[in-house]
Amino acid sequence: MKKEKIKIPKATLERLSIYYTALQNLDNEEVITISTLELAKILKIKPEQIRKDLSMFGNFGMKGVGYDVIHLKIQIANILGLQNYWRLAIIGVGNLGAALANYEKITDWGFVIAALFDIDENKIGEEINGVRIYDFEKFVPISRRKLIDIGVIAVPDDAAQSVADTLIKAGVSGIWNFTAAKIDAPKDIVVVEENLMAGLSALSFYINQNSN
Repeated sequence: MKKEKIKIPKATLERLSIYYTALQNLDNEEVITISTLELAKILKIKPEQIRKDLSMFGNFGMKGVGYDVIHLKIQIANILGLQNYWRLAIIGVGNLGAALANYEKITDWGFVIAALFDIDENKIGEEINGVRIYDFEKFVPISRRKLIDIGVIAVPDDAAQSVADTLIKAGVSGIWNFTAAKIDAPKDIVVVEENLMAGLSALSFYINQNSN
């Protein structure tokens, strides 16, 4: 039976990730329960917004008690699919790719960096954070062997589409694109664009506006 797809606004998804991070911190601090008002104060988000977001998925609070921190954290992880431990491959291990490979907290979000790829012969065979760098020419067989779910593109812009085509051929379910190039992919492949220069340009614009 095919799972029913739930349409969730992007802003709600972003807030769910914020809630999850806060609940992780609270769990680490051994906080057992927290009220909506307390959570709202920590996150500087209106309590009505938190209630509205969570009510889309059920009733997680207890009247007069608040939210059980561990229970709510698990429920949000399930909503976001973080319990699946998606397997990532990073393509391009320059400064950005290497930084992503070294980001150890990524496992807290339900992701495993299973392989790294590059075309530089000097890098192939080396390891970053215990993960081996493979020749990208061998991506298809290696990715299938390692059951890669998501390909992370961290290559020069002019190589992005070619890399994406190889990822699609290998059967990945999603692409996380860190280049400025727009990726053309079939509708069944989820593509998330992470245009760093667009973000920095927007930041520059708003700072410039504020300074005038």
